[in-house]
Amino acid sequence: MPVRPDPTAAYRWRWAVLGALLTAEAMNVLDSTIVQVAAPVIRAGLGGSESAIQWFSSAYTLPFAAFLILGGRLGDLLGRKRVFLIGVAGFTLASLCCALAPGAGVLIGARALQGTAAALVIPQTIGLIRSMFAGAELARAMSTIGPVMGLSVICGPVLGAVLTHADLFGSSWRAAFLVNVPLAVAVLATGPLLREDRAARPPRLDLPGTGLAVLGAGLVVYPLIEGGDVVRPGWGAAMLVAGVLVLVAFGLHQRRRARRGRAPLVEPSLFGDRVFPAALATSTLLFAVTNGLMLVIVLQVQLGLGRDVLTAGLTLLPWSCGLAISSAIVGARMTPRRLTRVMFAGLGVLFAGVLGALAAYAGAHPWPLLAALAVCGAGNGMVTVPFFTAALARLHPHQVGSAAGLLNAVQQFGGTLGIALLGSVFLHGLAGGSDAGAAAALAFGLGLVLLAATAVAAAFMRAPVVPAPERERAAAGEPSRSPL
Repeated sequence: MPVRPDPTAAYRWRWAVLGALLTAEAMNVLDSTIVQVAAPVIRAGLGGSESAIQWFSSAYTLPFAAFLILGGRLGDLLGRKRVFLIGVAGFTLASLCCALAPGAGVLIGARALQGTAAALVIPQTIGLIRSMFAGAELARAMSTIGPVMGLSVICGPVLGAVLTHADLFGSSWRAAFLVNVPLAVAVLATGPLLREDRAARPPRLDLPGTGLAVLGAGLVVYPLIEGGDVVRPGWGAAMLVAGVLVLVAFGLHQRRRARRGRAPLVEPSLFGDRVFPAALATSTLLFAVTNGLMLVIVLQVQLGLGRDVLTAGLTLLPWSCGLAISSAIVGARMTPRRLTRVMFAGLGVLFAGVLGALAAYAGAHPWPLLAALAVCGAGNGMVTVPFFTAALARLHPHQVGSAAGLLNAVQQFGGTLGIALLGSVFLHGLAGGSDAGAAAALAFGLGLVLLAATAVAAAFMRAPVVPAPERERAAAGEPSRSPL
C-alpha cells in the first residue's frame, strides 16, 4: 500500500513562501514607479515622441488599474495559486520583453502586458497567505504586507536611478527590467509549496463591465498624454467627453447588473455611505498629485537641467525619506479618533511642501527644493496612513475585499492621470519656450489646485469612525460595545 504524503510537509517552509509572495508583490509595485526616473534615458536610447516618456509609466499603471478587480475575481473562480503563478510567469516574460525592446512602441506594449500580469498577481496574495497561516501566525504574516508595499513605493524611483546609472554590463536602463527575471524565477520555484485556494461560491465574471472600465479609462488618459502631438484639435476634448460618458455607462451597467442579481465588478453597496465615494475621489486626486509631481521633478532635472539619472533619483530621495519617517511615526501613534485630523494635517503639510517647491524653482540653488521635497514626503506619509484606515473603517466585513481592490485600482488610475496631466503641462511649457524652472512651476501650480480639490473631497470623509458591527447594533437598538 503506497504511503500517503504528509499534507503538512509542504508547509514547513511557509515563512520562506511568504517571502516569495511578498517579493512578487514588491516587484509589481516597484515597476509602477521604477521607470519614472529612467524614462528620459529610455527615450534617448529608443527614440519616440516626448509623450513616450509618460507612456513608459502609464502603459503599466493603466491596465494594472483596469484589470485589478477582474484579477481578484479570476482567483476566486480558477484558484488563487493558479492565477498567481500564471501572473508571475506572464510578468517574467513581459519584463524580459521590456529589457530586450528594440523601440519605444515595443517597450510600451510590453509594459502594458506587465501591468496586466501584475493585476493577476496582487489580488491573490492575501488569500494565499490566509491558506497557509492561522491564528497569531496569520496576524504576523499579514502585518508584513503594509511595510513591504510602502517600502517598494518609496524605493522604486531611487532603485531605478541606481540601476540605470550603474550601467551593469552595458545594460543601462534595461537592468531595471532584467532584475525582475531572477526574482520571478525564484518566486515560481516556490509554486509547489503553495496550497490552492478559491472562493467557496465564486462570483461570475463581469467581462462587459471590465471592457467599459478599460475603454473609459483609456479614452480619458490618451488625449491627456498625447495632447496636440497626435490628437487633432477638437478630438482631444471629444475623447475626454466620450471617456467620461463610457465611465458613466459603466456605473449604470454595474447598478443594473446588481439589480438583476448578477455579481457586478464593483459592489454597489459601497456607495450607500458618503465616506467611501469621497475616499475614491480623494485617492484619485492625491495619487494624481504625488505621482505626477514626482515625474515632473525627474523631467526638470534631466530634460531641463541636463543632469544624469542618478542626480534625478537622489533629488527624489528627500521625498522618499520624509514619507518613510512620517509613515512610521503616524502608524505607531494612530488612534481611530485622530484619523481625519491627522489626514488633514498631512494635507496641510503636503500643501506647504508643494508651495515651497514652487518657490524654490524661482531660485537657482537646489537646497531649498530638497528641503521642500522632504516636507512633501512628510505630508504624503501623514495622509496615506490614516486615509486607508478611514476609507475602510465604516464598511461591513463582506465589503472590505471589494473596497480594498477598488481603492488599489483607483490609486493606480489616479497615478496614471497625474503622470498624464502634470507631465504634459511640464513638457508643453518646455516646448513653448519656458525654461525648466518655469515649466516645473506651472506643473506645481496645477498640483496645488489638485491638492485643494483633494482637501474638498476628503472633507466628505468626515464622519464618526464607528465599525460596521457597532452601527448594526445601533440600528437594532442594542447598546454599543465600542470603547469609542
